[in-house]
Amino acid sequence: MGSIPEEKHGSPTPGAGVGRRDLIKRSAALGLVSVPAMGLLSACASGGGGDSGDNNAKGKTTKDNPFGVQKSGKLDVVIFKGGYGDDYAKAWEADFQKKVGVTSSHTGTQEITGKLQPRFNAGNPPDIVDDSGAQKIKIDVLYKNGQLLDLAEVLDAPSVDDPDKKVRDTLIPGTLDPGLQEGKVVALNYIYTVWGLWYSGKLFKEKGWEEPKTWDDFLALCKDAKSQGIGGLAHQGKYPYYINVAIMDLIAKQGGLDAMKAIDNLDPKAFVGSDAAQAGVEAIYEVVEKGYLMPGTNGLTHTESQTRWNQYKAAFITCGSWLENEQLKQTPPDFDMKFMPMPVLTGSALPYEAIRAGSGEPFIIPAKAGNLPAAKEFMRRMLSREWSTLFAKEANSLTILKDGVDPSVQLRPGTQSTVEVSKAAGDNTFRYLYTEWYSEMDTAIQNASNELMAKRIQPKEWLKRAQAAVDKAAKDPAAKKNHRD
Repeated sequence: MGSIPEEKHGSPTPGAGVGRRDLIKRSAALGLVSVPAMGLLSACASGGGGDSGDNNAKGKTTKDNPFGVQKSGKLDVVIFKGGYGDDYAKAWEADFQKKVGVTSSHTGTQEITGKLQPRFNAGNPPDIVDDSGAQKIKIDVLYKNGQLLDLAEVLDAPSVDDPDKKVRDTLIPGTLDPGLQEGKVVALNYIYTVWGLWYSGKLFKEKGWEEPKTWDDFLALCKDAKSQGIGGLAHQGKYPYYINVAIMDLIAKQGGLDAMKAIDNLDPKAFVGSDAAQAGVEAIYEVVEKGYLMPGTNGLTHTESQTRWNQYKAAFITCGSWLENEQLKQTPPDFDMKFMPMPVLTGSALPYEAIRAGSGEPFIIPAKAGNLPAAKEFMRRMLSREWSTLFAKEANSLTILKDGVDPSVQLRPGTQSTVEVSKAAGDNTFRYLYTEWYSEMDTAIQNASNELMAKRIQPKEWLKRAQAAVDKAAKDPAAKKNHRD
């Protein structure tokens, strides 16, 4: 999420493989080192978007200006300033002013709800928002309140790069699905993200450790690390979203796509009565019971825990692929950051190479945006190769655009390793959608995980609490419209 979820986005079912061949094709040309991010700046946003305040005001529509953007207008942009920073957005805004004639007011912040909820409530929201991070406004809540624009018009507009194609046809298949609410795409999850475990190539080489492919080997390595005064696993304790990466990955890999879909589809036996769920949570709890957690990790924020990991105080940490960019300043030059899939339990339905992958970092256009034409055009240009490449240069990550990065752009070691792991995964990818469909359920499961990692509850109780969250969500009327086949 940027750093705390993530991330969504037809196309084939996302769990069945999210355009792997397209990613492989465009990733082949990518190298190892990227351009360093610029210094971060932020400015206060003004309150309303366009000059007239009339969100239906349009200029003349043309092939190059399908939404009728009026020059000399203003655009109110709010960006979650987390793992990806916000320099990429400033580069976009500068190009937008140069080519479209629209100036921007820019806010980079981690306090999305605090800054924006009052504006949404007052009917004066920004024009376009990167709604991510721990303090994001829940997409399902905004949708139920009628505060989000249906993005179909943007997705059906001509592509900037190839006007003979619709924007939606230039995207990696499946990446729009997590932005769906009741069949409508109301959030554009822009970044192609993978989730799993991270480690230091330098530390592993020094210790003679090899990447563990089985959970038994993972535990053995954690045991060896502990004997040398190093934590086995670090997690971002104040944000249990991160440890759920490990728990939910283990469940999906152990039980296969059916186990994942049972959770998304609010099955009455999604957790209680699921052998895969029981095996997954018990595996994580074994790390806790044996004292393999990095000391203090339960009480740390994401950046605090990640920084200690960068200081070689833990062998592994769970995270998504924004980690490298988020930790640029804290990572030693020779750290050699590496990404790996979650190790498998005995009898795993999915292979070790399988990874959670898909789109993250949701961008939204409020229904009452002050300059809707400019907001739509801004989003259309986000899905051009030029802006996708700008993002890769500034944020060290890939976007959902097919062949979306200029071959001359090189990525840093950790990000490059995500490309390599993605190639190895092939079609063995999966992605949960309950985090976007049922935010209250997601929060309840995270809270249970927080109690589990602190040894205040046992796995059996965790399963009960997770199932209770599922059963409660099943009573939501939207549950009948959000379904995975």
